[in-house]
Amino acid sequence: MPRAKEFDEDEVLLKAMRLFWEQGYEKTSINDLVECMGIYRRSLYDTFGDKHQLFLKVIERYNTFLEGYFQTNIARANSVKQAISFLFDYMIEGYDNKPPGCLHVNMAVELAPWDPKVNVKAGESFEWMEQLIAGLIRKGLESGEFSSTRDAADLAENMHTTMLGLRVLARTSTDRKKLHRIADSAIAMLEPGQSNFSHL
Repeated sequence: MPRAKEFDEDEVLLKAMRLFWEQGYEKTSINDLVECMGIYRRSLYDTFGDKHQLFLKVIERYNTFLEGYFQTNIARANSVKQAISFLFDYMIEGYDNKPPGCLHVNMAVELAPWDPKVNVKAGESFEWMEQLIAGLIRKGLESGEFSSTRDAADLAENMHTTMLGLRVLARTSTDRKKLHRIADSAIAMLEPGQSNFSHL
């Protein structure tokens, strides 16, 4: 009869997620993971596989967290502008006591150039985010809250690129007031009477 696990799988996965988020993939060793997760090395391998497999599971868990968190807070927003402002605030301020920046951006910069599986996951996560933003912009255009002659998907690409930049800057000592000004300017470009993002 197989022995029952003596730990909560999701709980230790969240611990690994935070560690990878804080330190990056290469800097995080198996010993670091074992100590942080509070489980035996053998249990780590039996449950999650090797370090790379564990990281892929961490990304899946991060996606689940992020999607749920975004959808919940977007549903609470009183306007589309407020919903998009929430997304920008998350990119700048993070969530609760989580590390600054974004795990998606971290993995894209560190691993995607040489890791095909991570590259696919990074692309999928960015595509999901663009579609989320496009859906909000489309809703704002339909209601008259926003105004533009350009396609919502096109506008979302520009806005998401701004968010990516803010995610990176959020990991530095850049003044938060400056980051929020950039976010406010990006949103203001969608409001009636403003000229929208121009093609580069």
